[in-house]
Amino acid sequence: MPQDRQAPSAESNPSRSSRLDRASTVPVWQQVHADVRARLDAGDFTGPFPGEFDLAEQYEVSRHTIREALRQLRAEGAITSGRGRRARVATADPVITQSTGVLYSLFSSVEASGLAQVSVVRALDIRADGVVAVRLGLEESSPLLYLERLRLAGDEPLALDRAWIPAAIGEGLLGADFRRTSLYDELLALTGIPVTGGQETVRAVIPSKAECQTLGLTPPSAACAVERTATSSGVPIEWRHTLIRADRFWLTNSLDGRPTPGPGTPSASALTLAPSIQ
Repeated sequence: MPQDRQAPSAESNPSRSSRLDRASTVPVWQQVHADVRARLDAGDFTGPFPGEFDLAEQYEVSRHTIREALRQLRAEGAITSGRGRRARVATADPVITQSTGVLYSLFSSVEASGLAQVSVVRALDIRADGVVAVRLGLEESSPLLYLERLRLAGDEPLALDRAWIPAAIGEGLLGADFRRTSLYDELLALTGIPVTGGQETVRAVIPSKAECQTLGLTPPSAACAVERTATSSGVPIEWRHTLIRADRFWLTNSLDGRPTPGPGTPSASALTLAPSIQ
């Protein structure tokens, strides 16, 4: 096999070629995948996870074969990697769990899980968005404060968060530092306006390739799309769209027995079926 660099010693990089049955009908990449997965489950990789070159030398196969095995391991969540980053063993980060039926802040939910909350601010400006303005009960041309953040929980992306607030109350937030704070906390501190309620819809979606790249997901992957209209004393003051990694965020609910509502009596919560399954 051509060598484009000096191979590590057998002691530091022992051969795994004997683990493969090259006469088998099982593709070699699947055999490599199974062996690496077994090593991961056994905790063999105590140091940095080996790169493609090292694995190709260990198994005496091509880098293409290694890439196929690693692709499957990424899809299973056994390893993680991003553009330009070496693969590493996935860690069992705490899952962020949030109860429904109460007003909550993603910032507080992450902090409560024991993970550090950090945001990468991708946009903070005044702009117009006719669709969002109408959702907030405003004229289509009304200016809005727009805040877009990549929310991190620990070292890994958790959510892509976009929020719109009427500029009449949101302009005071233009100088805020949203890297380590909650939008609602800053809104109250800088404008004196509290968020007191609202409505929220959660649905399962398949993010675009660009969104998967931003969130560190391997497409196709599932995510939760959360759309919220927040109110203050019944007046809409924010519309938000948050795309959250489904593997890191759980919604929970407490169920209590109660009489069935009579005709015309609204229930406390509602289940809306998508048009295709109604």
